[in-house]
Amino acid sequence: MSLFTLTQPTSGQTQFIDISQKVQDLIEKESIKEGSVLVYCPHTTAGLTINENADPDVQIDMLKELNKIVPFKDGYRHMEGNSAAHIKASLMGFSLQIPITGGRMILGTWQGIYFCEFDGPRTRKICVKISADR
Repeated sequence: MSLFTLTQPTSGQTQFIDISQKVQDLIEKESIKEGSVLVYCPHTTAGLTINENADPDVQIDMLKELNKIVPFKDGYRHMEGNSAAHIKASLMGFSLQIPITGGRMILGTWQGIYFCEFDGPRTRKICVKISADR
């Protein structure tokens, strides 16, 4: 088992960043052929998701709709003023587990792993734990 920490800068208040290649590079560095990878976000105002990575308009549409569902200003009580970010992060989730076979993550043809920023810009950490099958 190997544990890595990726550093991910973000440039906007809300943003989806494809981190698929960063995770795949770690798998290749470890020469893991069969196993799984756990990707974990240790932040309460950011999350992770798997979604389409062929058309960048998908991420734009997702952020647009998330912002409609959970507006930035809505009479929230949290004093820091970032309740919307906490809610969006919980909706996305904080971890993903993806199987590895033949040295590659098993993702669908159009799928990518996205880091979801909801309270940026910031510099974030992403934990990646790679486990090999025995």
